[in-house]
Amino acid sequence: METQYHIPVLLNESIDAMEIHAGGVYVDVTFGGGGHSREILRRIRQCEDSADATGNGSKARLYSFDQDADAIANAEAIEAEYNNGSNKPFTFVRSNFRFIKNFMQYHGETEGVDAVLADLGVSSHHFDDESRGFSFRYPDAPLDMRMNRQARLTAADILNTYSQERLADIFYLYGELRQSRQIASSILKNREQHPIATIGELLNLLQPFFPRDREKKEMAKAFQALRIEVNHEMEALTEMLQSTTQILKPGGRLVVITYHSLEDRLVKNLMKTGNTEGREEKDFYGRTSSPFTIVTRKPILPSAEEQQTNPRSRSAKLRVAALLQQ
Repeated sequence: METQYHIPVLLNESIDAMEIHAGGVYVDVTFGGGGHSREILRRIRQCEDSADATGNGSKARLYSFDQDADAIANAEAIEAEYNNGSNKPFTFVRSNFRFIKNFMQYHGETEGVDAVLADLGVSSHHFDDESRGFSFRYPDAPLDMRMNRQARLTAADILNTYSQERLADIFYLYGELRQSRQIASSILKNREQHPIATIGELLNLLQPFFPRDREKKEMAKAFQALRIEVNHEMEALTEMLQSTTQILKPGGRLVVITYHSLEDRLVKNLMKTGNTEGREEKDFYGRTSSPFTIVTRKPILPSAEEQQTNPRSRSAKLRVAALLQQ
């Protein structure tokens, strides 16, 4: 049975940006519920049908990554729909997208890929599953927050074992919380009495630091900070983005949907300078050197209609770049 995930954000805009054509090789590094992958495969089929009609058919392929076991049922449904007989355009890779370069080599894609798509938002499926511990709507839920349930580190482990300084850094760097030092101090005092184990215990600890009118937004930032640390999201994103400079074909597209400033900054830096730190290298004429040309000078935002029908899209930004011809 397929697991229900979110409605894909900026679906047509992002797939249009990939410029799908017959014989192309594509990667969706954030499979989730399979919404973007399904649309990519639908367009691949259209392209292949047109190419076959003219006698110029060559088979396109899609590789989709996800480390969450819940995504497997969705992948199996898509495989049943599209992998028929000898034509198997879809390959599901159960792995973190930070290993994209390794898996492309493993699958023999040594000539490069035509487009990489990343939808970096956390699925509403994860927030709706009480057992995952991603949402503060479930006070009795365990402090888990692992995208990959086989990973060892949980949010509870972080809260109960990290030093005060390291906790403060996490809440400041990943949650942009000005009260990070006070929060970290409170965590240490509380855990001396008993381990912090549930969402409700963390909420009670955080509440005194946030004004009532901003409580939900500030809580969301604190939970974001923990989730990023549990899943090493910034490190994984950095590795994936840097790998695209090596696996994309000349002219190949990098298509990324971001939702918060931390990940958006990494994407902008890579597209502008070729590295996620934003370190500019100048050519002889003083121009910034980058392996990419930016396709979207300003990010593409969801339409007012999409924002109304799909609240998850309200903070989304779509950025597109193409690898320069060598």
